[in-house]
Amino acid sequence: MPPSQRNPWIDTAKGLACVAVVWHHLAFYGPMSDIAQPLAPALMALLSAHGRMAVQVFLVLGGYLAAASLAPGGTARFASAQQQIGRRFARLIAPYAVALVLAVLAAAAVRPWMGEHPSVPAAPTLPQLLAHALLLQDIVGEEALSAGVWYVAIDFQLFVMAVLLFAAVRHAPAGMAQALVAAGTAASLLVFNRDAGWDHWGPYFWGSYGLGMMACWAVRAPQARRWLLPMALLGAAALAVDFRERIAVALATALLLVAVLRPAAPGWTGLPPLAFGRAHAGLGRLGRISYSVFLIHFPVCLATNALVSQAWPDSPWANALGMAAAFALSVAAGRLLYRHVEQPGLPPAWIRALRWQAGLAGAGLAVVFAASRLG
Repeated sequence: MPPSQRNPWIDTAKGLACVAVVWHHLAFYGPMSDIAQPLAPALMALLSAHGRMAVQVFLVLGGYLAAASLAPGGTARFASAQQQIGRRFARLIAPYAVALVLAVLAAAAVRPWMGEHPSVPAAPTLPQLLAHALLLQDIVGEEALSAGVWYVAIDFQLFVMAVLLFAAVRHAPAGMAQALVAAGTAASLLVFNRDAGWDHWGPYFWGSYGLGMMACWAVRAPQARRWLLPMALLGAAALAVDFRERIAVALATALLLVAVLRPAAPGWTGLPPLAFGRAHAGLGRLGRISYSVFLIHFPVCLATNALVSQAWPDSPWANALGMAAAFALSVAAGRLLYRHVEQPGLPPAWIRALRWQAGLAGAGLAVVFAASRLG
């Protein structure tokens, strides 16, 4: 999305969520966090147990942006569903494949030092590599090669569901697509999201995604209450039936989006990030590269964990500084991934995506071959 079309508030929310997710993984996986834990046990416990809730912010924002792109008025404005799905897959898969190549290489590099530590993925297999390349790893039961890759698969599923829904009712009476989105949101919140057996599939997460879509229409509607009331009622009913922290976070995010972005409709171009100070501007910049940071942070953190925990195995302060360094290096690596892979450019997105998918398979097989020779 060109900078002129970006909303600084959405970028800031992405930036905050990105910070929370990276620090959640730093606290959850260790071993740096295990050694640094005595310095701030409550903070480590908070990040480890609750930091993952920031993913709900990404889900809601994903729904908001999907509605804004695909059907801002509630009716499909795209010509080809196939083209939309293909573009989305190519956009997601190129930086994703790059990050997975680095994750496979990083795991191979640190395995001699960290051995059977639970944060280190095992050497990949060919079926595992192919499943990741097609975003099917969880569905077919293959172990993840990197932290957070499940989200990429779910994001793609949700986008495909939205595209197909809007395309199917393109010529239906006005409001039909929006009614189906709301009905799907209710079904997800009250049924699918309460059954862990669905957590590899889009319907499990559609409740959060659908709340984001409804928030988009609330921002653009002449009367916001037309959407705010159903959102509030659906969220309250879902929490009353089965209180889930993740749904509370998603509902709060969707309602906050409406409260913050409502003045932006119609025709308001947004306030410049620097109007809110340096912290807001920094989070906005991080939000713009958040997908790349989300993808690349695991191999960076894995390598930093191995180096720091080996060099200073008994120093809480050194390992705490190592965690901070891992975060800073993840942002720097994410910026490079964004600039050189995620951003549109030549060669065409499909060629870039296929090239890196081939690289993922090749790097994984090379690691397996090298490990077998060394073993």
